This record gives sequence, C-alpha cells and structure tokens, in this order.
Amino acid sequence: MERTAPARTTSGAAPRLTGLSRLGDPAVIPDPYPLLAQLREASPFSEFSGALVVYGKHADCSRILRDPRASARRNRSLLARFRPDQASRVRSFLSLDPPDHTRLRRLVSQAFTPRVVATLADRIASITDELLTAAGETGTGQLELVSALAYPLPLRIICELMGVPPGDQARFAGWSTSMAHSVQPGFGDQAKPAEADQATAEFREYFTELIGYRRDHPGEDLLTRMIRAESEGQRLTTEEIISTCVLLLVAGHETTASLISNAMLALLRHPDQLAALAADPGLAAQAVEETLRYDPPVQLTSRVSTGGMASRDGVIMMLLLSAACRDPAVFTDPDVFDLRRRGGDHLAFSAGPHFCLGAPLARLEGEIVLRAIATRVVRPELDPDSLAYKPNYNLRGPDRMVIGFDQIR
Repeated sequence: MERTAPARTTSGAAPRLTGLSRLGDPAVIPDPYPLLAQLREASPFSEFSGALVVYGKHADCSRILRDPRASARRNRSLLARFRPDQASRVRSFLSLDPPDHTRLRRLVSQAFTPRVVATLADRIASITDELLTAAGETGTGQLELVSALAYPLPLRIICELMGVPPGDQARFAGWSTSMAHSVQPGFGDQAKPAEADQATAEFREYFTELIGYRRDHPGEDLLTRMIRAESEGQRLTTEEIISTCVLLLVAGHETTASLISNAMLALLRHPDQLAALAADPGLAAQAVEETLRYDPPVQLTSRVSTGGMASRDGVIMMLLLSAACRDPAVFTDPDVFDLRRRGGDHLAFSAGPHFCLGAPLARLEGEIVLRAIATRVVRPELDPDSLAYKPNYNLRGPDRMVIGFDQIR
C-alpha cells in the first residue's frame, strides 16, 4: 500500500509515517518517549490519505475513549481490507460495541467481581514469597526478574483463576507471548506472524476441550463461572468464552508481567524513590499508579470513527496512550518518576466503556510484588548490561533484566 504524506493540521506539520513506524525500531524501543513527545505535539495528524489519524494529547485521547461514537470494531475500518486476517480473528468483547459489548461484559463481569479478586490476595502473596525465596536460595546473589518473578506470577494466577491444571500452565507462557502479536499494529503491514496463528489455533483447541469438560465437571474457577454466567436469559457461547479467555491470558498475563518489570526498572533507575518505598512499603500502591502513568505496559490503542467524529466514517483513530500519560498539560514534570505524585488521570487502563476489566487484579498483583521486594530484597541493584526489551512495542516491557542483591530475607 502506498504511504502518503501526512496532512497538515492546526498543530503544524506532522511527522511522516516513518516517525510513527519508528516506534517498532529496536533502537527506539528502550526509550520511545522522546519520539512519543514529538508525535504528541504534532498530533492530531493523518496518514493513508486521512484513513488513519494519530492522537497523542491527553484531552483528545480521553475524549475519544469516552465518546459512544468511537467504535471498537476495527475490522470495519477503511484500512481493514489491507488486513485480511482481521475478518477471521476470534473477537473478545474488547472489539465489540454495544449492545454486544454490554451483554458480554456484563456476563463476564459476574465471574470477575471485586470479591473474587480480593480473595486472590493471599494466593498472590504466597506465590510471590515462594518465587523470591527460590531466587534467594540459588546462592548467585542475582534475580532475573522477568523469568523468575514478573512472568510466572501472573501466569500462575490467571491459569489458576481460569481453572487450568498446573501441568498445563507451561504451555500458556508460549501461547501468551505469541498471541500478544495480535495487538501489535501493523501500520499497513499485511503480514501476521505465523506463530500467532498457530498459538491461537492451539489455544482454541485446548479450551474447546476444557470448556466441554467443565460443563460436565464444574469447578470453583473463572471458566466455570463464565459457563454458568447468565443475564436476561442469555449465556456465553463456546466461541465467546474462548475469545474471552484469549483476552484474559494476554491482558491478564502479558501486561501485568510488564507492569511489574516496568515498575522495578523505574525504581532501580530512581534510587531515591526506591529508598522511599523501602522505608514505607505502604507506597507500593502509589508506585503501581505512577508506573502506569510513567511507563504503561499498553502503549496505544485505537477506535474507528462513526457519526461524524472524523472526516468520514471508518477512519482509524490511533491513540498514543503512553504519550497522553506524559502530557505536560495534565501532569507536572511528566518525565519525572515520583511515587508521591498527586492529580492527573492516566489512561493506562483506557477509559469509558472499555475500561480494563482486569485493572483491580493487575493493581493488586503489582502492589503485592512491589511491597514484597521492598521488604525482602536487600540492596537491589540493576545490571544495566542485562536489560533487553521485548520486540512488541505496544505491550511494552523488558524481556530480561538481572537484579543483584545482598540478601533476600
């Protein structure tokens, strides 16, 4: 597809698409925020002859996320014909509009209540302590945070929550990583990684069998609750349950793992903030919120224009959430990591009808992990040479980071 020069807006000349696509440049991924600041200041600007408009300012992103005319059905956009995989993809309620979105979200939320999340606190703390203790017993004085803690903790929690047998949990790590590609914008690229297709097919086959088993052998798990969930005489179909499980795995695992890793990386790079947390572990919840603003695990999302929102219906509105979270019009000293920050409304969990259903669980896991590290890990220090990022620039987070320590209490 030919890439057209961007249109000029009241904000001035916009960067060309090469600027937007640079977000996927391996040299940019470790610190995309200077580029994001440029894109935010130039926004809104358009690409593909106006078929895609980029927004980076907080006010614009917040307004669009809350506007009922902003459609989540991305397969109906003007650019959808360049992504033939969109038509066949299994869709969760994240990609639906009312009334379908309302019905499915209501059904799923019955099985994902705050009460259910609250009951997981002890289990999250237990797994966290188990993983930290194991790291301390290696005798190396080092903790590879991603593989030893940030990745396995939310994986085990979401698998246990969905009723996946312990022996099958290792398979989910690979599926989660591969399926995360499905939320990676292609900026016109028609290719979809083959491993994402394969992972999705294997995941569907596995859960089709597990759903059938749970219908006959119900348990005390989220999958059973979704099977039983009913609202106004309606139930979730098998396809709807599978698509929701895909969403929960990617959103409930990949993003939480990145949240934990991003938080620790920010703390280690700001020793004064780490010292404040160590002195007062009660700041852990604020550390989670500041990380969500400062380095959110989900960098961008999109909506499709309807009802006169843009020059024509079907325009993709690309929302740079991470740029909005550092908008100086909303946040004082936005590039400063400050646990005691007050005010401002970050958009890390989106907003409006598609506000993240799993936000309470992600916050709880992040808070428990950071509090445990603050109280148990003595003199943590980042090995900067060990830091490597995942190639996925939308679901942003380290792929590897080694932390040295004197002791794990």
